[in-house]
Amino acid sequence: MNDFLPFSVRNRLADALDEDLVQGDVTTDALVRWLRHHAPDRHERSVTAILNTRQPCVVSGLMAAQTVFNLVDPYLSFSVSPHIQQAEPGLVLPAGHPVATLQGSYASILRAERTALNLLQHLCGIATITQQWVAAVEGTGAKITDTRKTLPGLRWLEKRAVLDGGGSPHRYHLGSAVMLKDNHLAMLGADPGSLTEAIRGIRATLSHTMTLEVEVDRLEQIEPVLTAGADTILLDNMSPAQVAEAAKQIGERAKIEVSGGLTLKTVRAYAMAGAQYLSTSAITLGAPPIDIGLDFEG
Repeated sequence: MNDFLPFSVRNRLADALDEDLVQGDVTTDALVRWLRHHAPDRHERSVTAILNTRQPCVVSGLMAAQTVFNLVDPYLSFSVSPHIQQAEPGLVLPAGHPVATLQGSYASILRAERTALNLLQHLCGIATITQQWVAAVEGTGAKITDTRKTLPGLRWLEKRAVLDGGGSPHRYHLGSAVMLKDNHLAMLGADPGSLTEAIRGIRATLSHTMTLEVEVDRLEQIEPVLTAGADTILLDNMSPAQVAEAAKQIGERAKIEVSGGLTLKTVRAYAMAGAQYLSTSAITLGAPPIDIGLDFEG
């Protein structure tokens, strides 16, 4: 399990909690007041709660869930199950497995429960669907990668979930790499010469550590882009046959990424055609949440 969250992510988790607790938890507060006067032994005692998977999944987001619980109550104990701590990326757990144990105040756990579970269910969903895509291209050498199509405020966590599912990272933000897409190229017009000249000019302004990727949607765009020295060529919305033809043309001169129109059923055909990287928003925006429950013991 990743043991570090950027401060910006912690702040967003606090904002998520505020959506639920902006006016307090009137249900739990009323219950606490009643117990304080009528059953003080139950009000004060520490309780244990288990987070359980209710369907097969790849686990991700436990650090985010722990952070939510501890933002509500820093004295809550959150222990990740040992088999989760030792799990390799992409390990699928069967239904019914505990993923973490909570100990502490009944009221604190109830106040944090929904926000923590919402995050955990969403992030486990991303990790689980990523694992399915990774399994679909197993043995081809191709890598499944995400996109910047993520929920606002959750990108770091969602991309972490892709890694937990066995996927590979793409750009984290607009400053990660130069990526000239169709709307950028539209500014240059259709002249191949101007395309080559512009890409060379852009590369000349970059640090030697910065990579440059160019999106093409027609085979005739490939040679001008290669001549300009692009590190990666993104083949957008092409058929497997077109990708195979492009791969022959590109050879070892650039890395090949494929995006647009990929599905779990077709992705292997694209990998076999020569794609080295297969990027899709289906593993982030299209991930269904996993059913994970919080159950109190005793």
